[in-house]
Amino acid sequence: MAVLFWFSLFLLVYIYIGYPVFVWGLGKWHKQSIRKDSNDEYEPFVSILIAAYNEENNIAETIQNKLALDYPKKNFEIIVVSDESSDRTDEIVQSIADKELDVRIRLIRQSPRKGKTSGLNLIVPEAKGEIIIFSDANSIYDIDALRILVSNFYDPGIGYVTGKMVYVNSSGAMIGDGCSAYMKYENWLRRHETHLGSIVGVDGGIDAMRKNLYQALNADQLPDFVQPLKVVENGYRVIYEESAILKEQALSSAESEYKMRVRVSLRALWALHDMRQLLNSVNYKIFSVQLISHKLLRYLAFVPQATLLITNVFLISESPFYFLFFIAQVLFFSLAWVGHASENNEENPVWSTLPYYFTLLNISSMHATWRYLKGEKQIIWNPRTG
Repeated sequence: MAVLFWFSLFLLVYIYIGYPVFVWGLGKWHKQSIRKDSNDEYEPFVSILIAAYNEENNIAETIQNKLALDYPKKNFEIIVVSDESSDRTDEIVQSIADKELDVRIRLIRQSPRKGKTSGLNLIVPEAKGEIIIFSDANSIYDIDALRILVSNFYDPGIGYVTGKMVYVNSSGAMIGDGCSAYMKYENWLRRHETHLGSIVGVDGGIDAMRKNLYQALNADQLPDFVQPLKVVENGYRVIYEESAILKEQALSSAESEYKMRVRVSLRALWALHDMRQLLNSVNYKIFSVQLISHKLLRYLAFVPQATLLITNVFLISESPFYFLFFIAQVLFFSLAWVGHASENNEENPVWSTLPYYFTLLNISSMHATWRYLKGEKQIIWNPRTG
């Protein structure tokens, strides 16, 4: 029992602290550089791709945001795939396209509804850009984000670039605060993974890749995860560009955040299943360690977390340490419950926000794992709601 306790504790510490320290240290010793155009004249033609389903409240702002970016208008186009939207999304996009003279905007309707992945498969062959940009229908870029993102492709070894997502939490909701803190942790990790060569997770709303590397995916596959993995498989780097900023509204309710996390986790687990050859450390060396540590173990962290609590109950009388550790675990989950009970309180302190969000993440991963083990897949995608 004690062996299981200590092994579970070791796993949890490794997943959330040990692996980041490992990446940081190895990146300092073996840092890979990125070659950029010193004259800042690299401006390839790019295609901005936006998948939308019933986004009448966001799509106009998103398109106008892209039109205002600091990039030559003659060097980019915008393609919107509407996944059989039933609101005014199509009408709004077409109206802007009819009025815009400097940038070509195209609307392609996917019918019947098949989900985001199928939508991207549909429009990528229509894209004329050497570089394709993936934007969500509610993604607002900083004015220089596109230029900064694209500049990395001057290096012929770079195949995929993701920017920095910043969650805006104007409501002050605690889930939003937890989500923002989680993204800061993820972005720090991506920065140091880039030093090693490639990162193992991207945002999806501010991503770019070489069009010739794009591979059509199955409808159930998560493009934000599988596509970068295929880029690595082909020998190119996937990197994080923290100066290319995307702002999105954080989800304001636990229910919305939970559903989104279950959906993403389920599709990510299937992505790991489909790309399991990358877990082979003989062929993929350090990247396989990254993929196992950052993704596979992270999604399964609920297992050592539950095991730690259960074994601790049986060991509580063995020594004062086990007793105090049990009290610490009870306190942690109590704080998470306090966070849950006062979710709508804008004044919630960080000591209840973080335990609550951490617990929500692990429970959603457990739910997703159960669905994965039952063979469930999720194809139809719904947009985030704030």
